[in-house]
Parts: sequence; structure tokens; C-alpha cells
Amino acid sequence: MTSDFPRLVSLACHDLRTPLATVLGFARTLERTGDLRPPADRYVQMIDMAAVQIGDLLDDLSLAARIETGRWEPVTALVPVEELVAEAAERGEDDVGPGSGDLVRVDRKAAVRALAALAHATRRHGGVERMQLRADGDVVLITPLDEQIVPIVLGEDLRDLGAAVGVRIVRALGGEVKADGEALRVRLPSGEV
Repeated sequence: MTSDFPRLVSLACHDLRTPLATVLGFARTLERTGDLRPPADRYVQMIDMAAVQIGDLLDDLSLAARIETGRWEPVTALVPVEELVAEAAERGEDDVGPGSGDLVRVDRKAAVRALAALAHATRRHGGVERMQLRADGDVVLITPLDEQIVPIVLGEDLRDLGAAVGVRIVRALGGEVKADGEALRVRLPSGEV
């Protein structure tokens, strides 16, 4: 029965997309009409943002199910690690530290998703507003990190879906995630042949 669970998760994610698309579509239609007065206009914006967030969570669940069942086939390419850091930091409005110029071999979209999710989890559970992401060779350092949130961010204490999926993505790509003092070290596969 447990071997069917990833399939059940995948099916649920797929089936939830249709009603979610309906909610998102109508919210955006209402926004475009321009006929909404405060506070209704703000409520519709909140519905839109929440629907997008639910879609992202469904993507995370679906990806985790594919990784767990060995059905995820990442499309890897050589990517400058600074570009991944910049994209991930932009998603969370985080700071970008100095870079290293190194290349890593990753599925770009998945790597950005993982880094952004790990930074978000660190920010969310660490009670800080902004994080710093910086490249150090093939390692991305996410700071600050305190030891109380380490099990959550490493996916050992399943209280953050994004972190749990982010760790799985990095590992499926051949990298590793570990706590190192006040930093989360995300080693990505080196671009060297």
C-alpha cells in the first residue's frame, strides 16, 4: 500500500489543477475588469496570489513524488552558479553575495526552485526577513542559519514542504545539503568533466 503513495500524490496533484485553474482564471478575470472597489480589489489579488502559491506547492509535491519513484529525469546543462543564486535570491527578495565564476551541471529550473525553497525555509523558520545567498565554487551558502531550524531545513523534520523537496532535488542532481555553522551549504554537481 505504501508503494502506491507517490502515485496517489501525483494523481491528487494532477486532479487539483483543474479547480485551481478555475479559481485563478476567475480571479484574474475579475482583476482585469477594473470594476472592483476596495477592499474587494485587494481580496481578489490575495486570491490570485494564493492560487499561484497553491500551484507551486502542487508542483513541489508532484516533483517529490517523481523523485521518490525514480521517474524524474532532470535536463541538465552547465550553468554559472552565480546565475542560479541570483534567480533564487530574486524569488525571495534576498541578497546576493559575491560569486565564484564556477559552472555547475544541473537542471536549471529545479536547482533554482531548490535554492529558493531552502532560502525561504531558512528565512521562515529562522524568523529573519532577508537571507544572503552566495556562490563559493560549486557550493551555495545560505545564511544565517541557527541550529534550531537545521532539521527542518535539511528535511529531517518534515515541517516545510519546500525544504523537503529542495533537499530531494539537490540530492537527485548529485549534490548535497548540510548545515555548516551558521550557513546552509548546498553543494551542486561540479561542471568539470
